[in-house]
Amino acid sequence: MALGVESLRWLIVCSVLLVTLHESCAVNSTRLLVLGDWGGVDVVPYKTIVEVSVAKQMGIVADQYAPQNILALGDNFYFDGVKDVTDKRFKETFEDVYTSPSLKIPWHVIAGNHDHHGNVSAQIAYSNVDKRWHFPNYYYKMSMSVPGGATMDIIMIDTVLLCGNTGMDEEGAQPKGPSNVKVADDQWAWISSMLQLSTADFLLVAGHYPVYSIAEHGPTDCLVKQLLPLLQKYRVTAYLSGHDHNLQHLEMVTPGLTTDMFVVGAANFVDTSTEHSQSVPKGSSKFMWAKPLDLGGFAYIETVKNNMTFTFVDGRGQSIYQKVLFPRKK
Repeated sequence: MALGVESLRWLIVCSVLLVTLHESCAVNSTRLLVLGDWGGVDVVPYKTIVEVSVAKQMGIVADQYAPQNILALGDNFYFDGVKDVTDKRFKETFEDVYTSPSLKIPWHVIAGNHDHHGNVSAQIAYSNVDKRWHFPNYYYKMSMSVPGGATMDIIMIDTVLLCGNTGMDEEGAQPKGPSNVKVADDQWAWISSMLQLSTADFLLVAGHYPVYSIAEHGPTDCLVKQLLPLLQKYRVTAYLSGHDHNLQHLEMVTPGLTTDMFVVGAANFVDTSTEHSQSVPKGSSKFMWAKPLDLGGFAYIETVKNNMTFTFVDGRGQSIYQKVLFPRKK
């Protein structure tokens, strides 16, 4: 897997000293793993071969590069979420699958449409049961420091509360609007405020529904209308999402500004559909991966003071795409 220059330099130093990568010889960066749509199935064995393969490769990457955090972008439990905080799915689909010691780090979780078919409040309450499960509210902000003096903010949002859910029998359909308009409006106000107040060098927003996608679900009209202008206005570094079961990179270019969007939805199923390839702005689709035989995929994000490197990794452990992003011009 390709690494940034700063990481490579530090790994060479570690190799010369003949030591194992650990806290005293760690890569001088802030590191994240990202996965979406990872939630197994609701019948025995409660997991898929894709989920198991992705979990294995995430563990291998984590063993090598010691990420500090994991972002889980929703659809945590297929097909109807969980019933309560004692639901066996927490064990069968999460605890018993992501078993590598290097993955026993904070998982920062948001809900997807399938989670909202069940009890999302139970997933939030599970934060008090498993110490690595961090789901403090339907939407929340995280702040991290980047070695060398830079900063990173991550705004975790609930796109189902913003835009509405889809029925179980209409998987390719657009959400039809929020079930509670006031709850949606309150979150929109919060998002706008968080973006306006952020002075971070790197600013990420993460939700379940994509803004743009060329795959089965296509663009999310609600987010194109209301979220994209905010991403552009506040010069967000990147928007991360899932929902479509593949890996994508899209760029929305306006004069003097490029807004990057990544779909990371291939941690449990892989869908090859490109039926919305004509539904996104011309030239915006930069990368699309959907190879079922390669057993899914996830992302690794590494940030140093001067850049952020975003890497897609497939379920066989191959680095299949990389994009370098730079600090915001505030």
